[in-house]
Amino acid sequence: MRIGIDIMGGDYAPEAIVLGSSLALKELPDDTTLVLIGDQEQIHSLCRKHTLPVESFEIIHASQQIDMGESPIKAFSQKADSSIVVGFKLLKTGRIDSFASAGNTGAMLVGAMQVIKSVPGIIRPAIAASIPRMAEAPPQLLLDVGLNPDCRPDVLYQYAILGKIYARDIFGIAEPRIGLLNIGSEEEKGNLLTKSTFQAMKGTTDFVFCGNIEGNDLFGDKVDIIVCDGFIGNVMLKEAEAFYSLIRKRKIDDPFFEKFNFVHYGGTPILGVNAPVIIAHGISNDVAIKNLILHSIDVVKADITGKIKEAFR
Repeated sequence: MRIGIDIMGGDYAPEAIVLGSSLALKELPDDTTLVLIGDQEQIHSLCRKHTLPVESFEIIHASQQIDMGESPIKAFSQKADSSIVVGFKLLKTGRIDSFASAGNTGAMLVGAMQVIKSVPGIIRPAIAASIPRMAEAPPQLLLDVGLNPDCRPDVLYQYAILGKIYARDIFGIAEPRIGLLNIGSEEEKGNLLTKSTFQAMKGTTDFVFCGNIEGNDLFGDKVDIIVCDGFIGNVMLKEAEAFYSLIRKRKIDDPFFEKFNFVHYGGTPILGVNAPVIIAHGISNDVAIKNLILHSIDVVKADITGKIKEAFR
């Protein structure tokens, strides 16, 4: 297994990415190679500075980087030797089994959609995020959280299937329960999108549909997967991040609230494209990068992409 990581992406790159990659070395399966993609000279320099075993990595040199503030489409087309573009080329040709970055999210999405492309049958891929819950159980899965702000009922229906595969094979939930995020639990509640989606999901045998859920059902045990459009999902996710920030500022120490710290999750996958692509938070530190790499391994080992292709064949 060959796990690709963009060394030049993120607010604290390349140092935090190299340090995180070194932390991950201690937990890699024996058959796994960590492929660092970026400026070779900087990687060697950082390994010397921190006395890290550079020989334990495979390094693919990339002379350019796409900065966080650059236009994704323009940068992707003009910087052919950037770490993100090189990473996607390696992924497309099968030289790496997954590609992850904490860099320019827009450029990662461009690469996923234009280079790797959607699985045949997928209308629109989705970005999924893990949401902690009070019970001693795997986190809830929320999707979409920003890739598609405008959706159709058939797109949300597919999100439920994507979420089911991911929650089953990554979280180990045998029969994930799906809820449709709405402003009320009653069937007739909601806007045109949620009303139509409810009718499409009602009575389905493709997944376990538990009906409408509301915002106050987050963090609970009513459902395992929450389906919504990317506009609502992104707002919900950012609100959870703000909630965690407020808790930290008020110096409240509680094990449950610490579950909101994004570093524990590492990154979030793009579900529905032809190879594993994992996006990390731009402010990822070395621990977050370590967990990003370990999560990438889980996604590859579970063959999430293969199972999605089979489901939509």
